[in-house]
Amino acid sequence: MSEPAETPRSGPIVTPTRVVAGLCLFAPFVAMLWVSSYAKVEPTLIGIPFFYWYQMLWVLISTALTMIAYKLVQREQRELRARKDGASK
Repeated sequence: MSEPAETPRSGPIVTPTRVVAGLCLFAPFVAMLWVSSYAKVEPTLIGIPFFYWYQMLWVLISTALTMIAYKLVQREQRELRARKDGASK
């Protein structure tokens, strides 16, 4: 039997940029699943218990981290396309 010819890797490639993007997306899950870290009333912020304002703060933080992850991956893909276009010329 003959072995199939090796093909170039077409699957996902792990790069430092993608690892950072993944950590940006993973951080809010860890923060929200670790309930014992924020399951308390004090300190209050303008009368709102910590339990509630901490979660609302993470809505804003999650938005920022998602945007950062998106921009990192987008920049990396642009650079890869530019390299590929430069190599093909």
